[in-house]
Amino acid sequence: MIKKLPLIALLLASVPAMIPAQAAFAEAQPAKKIFPPIAKTAFKTPTFDLALRTDTQTLAHLSPSGDAAFDYVPAAREAERAGDGYVHIGDIHIRLKSGDGAWQDYSSAHARKPIVKLVARGDVLAAADISASMGAGIPLRVERQWVNDDGVLALRFTLVNSSNAPVEIGALGMPMVFDNIILDRDLDQAHAQASFVDPYIGRDAGYLQVTRLNGQGPALLVLPEKNTPLEAYRPVLEARAAPKDDIFTDRSPRTQVSEGFYDWTVASKGFVNKEWAKAGPQWNDATSIILAPGQSRTIGLRFVTAPSIRAIEDTLVANKRPVAVGIPGYVVPTDQSASLYLKSASPVAKIESFPVGALTATPVESSAGSARYDLKASGWGQARLTVTYADGQAQTVSYYITKPLEQVMADIGHFTTTNQWFEGKDDPFHRSPAILSYDREENKILTQDGRVWVSGMSDEGGAGSWVAAAIKQLDNPNAEEVAKLERLVNETVIGHLQVAEGAQAGAVKKSLFYYDPKEFPDYYDPAINWKNWTAWSKKDSDDLGRSYNYPHVAIGHWVLYRLARDNQGLVKQHDWRFYLDWAYRTSVAMMRDAPYYAQFGQMEGDIFLDILKDLKREGLTAQATEMEQLMKGRADHWRTLKYPFGSEMAWDSTGQPEVYAWMRYFGYQPQADVTKEVILGYDPTIPSWGYNGNARRYWDFLYGGKVSRIERQIHHYGSALNAVPLFDAYRQNPDDLHLLRVAYGGMMGGITNIDQQGFGSAAFHSWPDMMKWDAISGDYGMGFYGHAIASATYAVKDKDLGWLGFGGKVTDDAGKVHIVPQDGARRRLFIAPAGLWITLEAGRIASADYDGMSGQVVLTLDPADAATSKARLLFETTTKDGKPYALGGATADRGGYAIPLSATTTRVTLTPR
Repeated sequence: MIKKLPLIALLLASVPAMIPAQAAFAEAQPAKKIFPPIAKTAFKTPTFDLALRTDTQTLAHLSPSGDAAFDYVPAAREAERAGDGYVHIGDIHIRLKSGDGAWQDYSSAHARKPIVKLVARGDVLAAADISASMGAGIPLRVERQWVNDDGVLALRFTLVNSSNAPVEIGALGMPMVFDNIILDRDLDQAHAQASFVDPYIGRDAGYLQVTRLNGQGPALLVLPEKNTPLEAYRPVLEARAAPKDDIFTDRSPRTQVSEGFYDWTVASKGFVNKEWAKAGPQWNDATSIILAPGQSRTIGLRFVTAPSIRAIEDTLVANKRPVAVGIPGYVVPTDQSASLYLKSASPVAKIESFPVGALTATPVESSAGSARYDLKASGWGQARLTVTYADGQAQTVSYYITKPLEQVMADIGHFTTTNQWFEGKDDPFHRSPAILSYDREENKILTQDGRVWVSGMSDEGGAGSWVAAAIKQLDNPNAEEVAKLERLVNETVIGHLQVAEGAQAGAVKKSLFYYDPKEFPDYYDPAINWKNWTAWSKKDSDDLGRSYNYPHVAIGHWVLYRLARDNQGLVKQHDWRFYLDWAYRTSVAMMRDAPYYAQFGQMEGDIFLDILKDLKREGLTAQATEMEQLMKGRADHWRTLKYPFGSEMAWDSTGQPEVYAWMRYFGYQPQADVTKEVILGYDPTIPSWGYNGNARRYWDFLYGGKVSRIERQIHHYGSALNAVPLFDAYRQNPDDLHLLRVAYGGMMGGITNIDQQGFGSAAFHSWPDMMKWDAISGDYGMGFYGHAIASATYAVKDKDLGWLGFGGKVTDDAGKVHIVPQDGARRRLFIAPAGLWITLEAGRIASADYDGMSGQVVLTLDPADAATSKARLLFETTTKDGKPYALGGATADRGGYAIPLSATTTRVTLTPR
């Protein structure tokens, strides 16, 4: 293995430099300062071993009972985080006002004062009056209790208005401090010790799930007690970056190795009136709490464990929490239907839609102990259902409404090849013709950016838009768009972005754009800051050593190969062999010219497997053998690692899909299974379009966003990319519906980025001061790639819920199942009871009929069109107990079948042998 590169330090101002590798990161840290130990008092409940700091009674240790080696909270950093300004579980933030006065902020962590310990009786583990630590002048008495409530650990605050006037509490938050800190840990340590937190911001039904990076149980759930809705999830901002009068902060740095902490926010009106005034719609309506003189309010949280990630919903039910399950998910195109299953100890009293009429919920028969509602969507964009139960609890479920997916595909294809089409023959950087990044606020192409790759067609943030335009053509080709793609590849990629000749032919540069004011003294916009490390020189931009740039270029070549091979008249400049050869050259060049980063999984790395398979199908044995050997060397290395998901970052969620793909291809199933479970550790299923299937990403706004900050990103490209291996894992294990739900959430989350005109945003800003899509297209195309190659219809028969459709309409008539695909491709279909995976590389599926008794499948294919005279069909049985299928009367073609299409529909029958 090539020698590790030294660490490039994280820059904490502006945009930080990238970290070459996790191993190097661990090696390059400065000597740690020694802090005196903190006195703690230990307690036990049936579920947890825990400890509270003796002086503050905040949580210092929380482990599953008997598992001292693992801690949900950053106990190992307790001593260094002991001072003022560091928040812990057990702290509280309050913003209040009396009468017409101004909002005043109080925090138990900002400037600590001695607390008054109270007598702990009965089930109370520890109690204190912490009013003195809240800050001078607070008109409340604040008491806190840690309770063993019939075996369940609970944290409770009682707020008493101790003044002579009414008090309005406009912001009320409890810091949730869990160990998401990767600093000083290698990948093995991080997966064993660290956790990520995902919120369901669902008011009274809200909760947090704290899952270990290795995906193993138990998972910690933080649940609300009465009067403690999860109304908002507010980041506890970093103290050094916040205004001096902001005391709702934490001194721990928020960086790529630490996402930071958040407040369980019970009331948020005070933030909406101030810091969040210009934000988009919040997940929930903002509320406040009014206390009359002498009046009190108690809020509380409960800490329980689920034995596994898959058991989270069952654990919620066991703890009498309302549970919502959306099938197929929470992104609903207007031509599709969805179902919502509600399970609660109290019956549903009413369901309301916001906006009014956006979602219509119609009750149908109950299923498996749940109340079922069929949903129909209208309009476009964010929508919310509020479910009110008879006991007064209110639960919100967040949805996103889109156009029919066929139209969404058309929109992004048109926008990228028109609005983002750049043709400037005098461009000094040879970017013409191109599809460049776009600023939606300014409605202009970004020909310049201080992060030069954003305007340089490479390095994700600059490649995203043209990759999206290319992969859109795979299943939804448009002749005019394909012609532009051919020009882009042949006139700009080959020979400029990609080396065309010589020993380095096929190698890919980091950027076509660069900063050189001596060469171009009048070109650069003086309003842009060109003094950051991100303003690469020509030498830096010409660097061929970043492997992550190679899949982008390979996708362009491969799509043109597929279009030339399976269609007529779309690709005109070269034949299919030319483009497949360049896809192969790009793959080999990555291993030759960018070997260091190639030791890691690549985002969109699945493309290499598709290229290899096509080389084999075309009989290009020498090329296939070489490429397979190169890729096996990577896979054999990964096989030796416990968690083979290294990156240029300390931790990442984009290498796992390619690692999984090669583990499966080379038969390394145990490693593929480890990879799958790790993905589930950072990729949740939650009743919200934003968090359902939202594979964790929190730093790439720095590199490809307009608002550049460390922030949990909603449906950045990791969502759709991580859906790809989960779909494959589901097809091997169709009884595991959890896999399909997470995968579908990520795949569909990946098209919420596309606006009504077809612009694709890098990601959604989840922090409540924004709650909107980033204005730059950036690296969105990597996610759209994941959506495009995973787009399919899944017909599923669940043991409790019956027949379900993911991506299409599925109806059952006494065992005769009719399937109408409504996904964005209509070329891929999985029939779960048969374990049958059907794919088309040309042609489209209009419908399918499955006979549950005989297993026979009849496909109805769309009529021929000008570019498609034949369908090309492949199929396989993916489950161990599935019967192999046969197709009669069709011509074998490259591992599949060529099926002539007529002017009307064509029927094809697949029969189990």
